[in-house]
Amino acid sequence: MLKRVADGPAVVACNTCRHAADAREDGEGVRGGARLVAALRAVQASDPRYAGIAVQEMPCLFACTDFCTVHLRAPGKVGYVLGRFTPDEESARAILDYAVHHAASEHGRVPYSAWPEGIKGHFITRTPPAGFVAE
Repeated sequence: MLKRVADGPAVVACNTCRHAADAREDGEGVRGGARLVAALRAVQASDPRYAGIAVQEMPCLFACTDFCTVHLRAPGKVGYVLGRFTPDEESARAILDYAVHHAASEHGRVPYSAWPEGIKGHFITRTPPAGFVAE
């Protein structure tokens, strides 16, 4: 049931997410989560700034009403679940840009002034790292 992955900064994308609030799949029968994973990997491969951020995937993050969801995480840092993305390059770039700031931060808190426009309004939850709670 669990698969071991690198324990570093990562974007974990739901690969089975709906395409949109009103559609499970796109016109070609592909789920939005699979499209978002592909976009994240393509954007990551196109820019060395993203080399330190792993793109990982798993089925269902259980945020189904918030389609195209990702979990941003890094050891010892507050994590975030974000959703309601369009599964495209623009969203993937915004997610990875934020992930770079998140990985560089001391505790996972990124100043609002550094947030890419494309992630504003997409936060669903924040998650404490193992053994901690946020103050």
